[in-house]
Amino acid sequence: MASAREIQSRMQSIKDTMKITSAMYMISSSKMQKAKKSLADTEPFFFAQQNAVARFMKSVPDTNNIFFGRDIPDDRKKRGYLVITADKGLAGAYNHNVLKLASEQLEKGGQNKLFVVGELGRQYFMKKDVNIDGEFSYTVQNPTLYRARHIGLQLIDEYIREELDEVYIIYTKMINAFKMEADMFQLLPLQREEYTHKNLKGYSERMTFHPSVESVLNSLIPNVVCGFVYGALVESYASEHNSRMMAMQTATDSAKQMLHDLEIEYNRVRQAAITQEITEVIAGAKAQKSKKK
Repeated sequence: MASAREIQSRMQSIKDTMKITSAMYMISSSKMQKAKKSLADTEPFFFAQQNAVARFMKSVPDTNNIFFGRDIPDDRKKRGYLVITADKGLAGAYNHNVLKLASEQLEKGGQNKLFVVGELGRQYFMKKDVNIDGEFSYTVQNPTLYRARHIGLQLIDEYIREELDEVYIIYTKMINAFKMEADMFQLLPLQREEYTHKNLKGYSERMTFHPSVESVLNSLIPNVVCGFVYGALVESYASEHNSRMMAMQTATDSAKQMLHDLEIEYNRVRQAAITQEITEVIAGAKAQKSKKK
């Protein structure tokens, strides 16, 4: 059994750790709320852009715009994967789930190109000798529209130059405050059916395009794609901090339970020490009486 001094030392160490986990919980809570507010503030604009594309597609559903796909057999398609991870750990299974989904897609084979946002993701794939786009080095901290546009335009450029035929985003989707899951959706080409069959409220209008339908779509769709990228970055950032909040709360609760158990053990050790001291005093007193006799 450990001594009372050793138990006190362990209790103090746990209390110091609890201060750290509690502080990390508060920091992640603040960052998550800020990220969710940023997403809520910008979502209406991007939804309006998507609705505009849907209205255009209803007017000219037979357009052959490059952003709605090219006729290429599946076995010859060059696919790009944008994987969004964290820069740091201590976020539960957040990074593991995203990296697992990305690895499963890469294991299917084919002509793949990997783009990674987040330091942990880059380190993971580098250790596995997976080829990563070396110039694509972005942090996930404090996602902004400016950074999302940089990422989106780089992917669009490779798609237009036919270096990629399909582009997917693998990120963490925040279902609610207690549930996050890794998700993948196709960024390019856009799914024609999602726009031609979209239920739009309001009256039907006849549109005139100037200078042409293709020019309008080529100007609008890159903004829609960048909006998707921004949404994925912000949602991943919010999911990361929500996962870290849950992990830190679990760590704090475990520390409290350990403190409770150690306090019980400390009281037992101290009681045993007091009992032993009393026993020694009584034995000493008896010995003194025996000498006097």
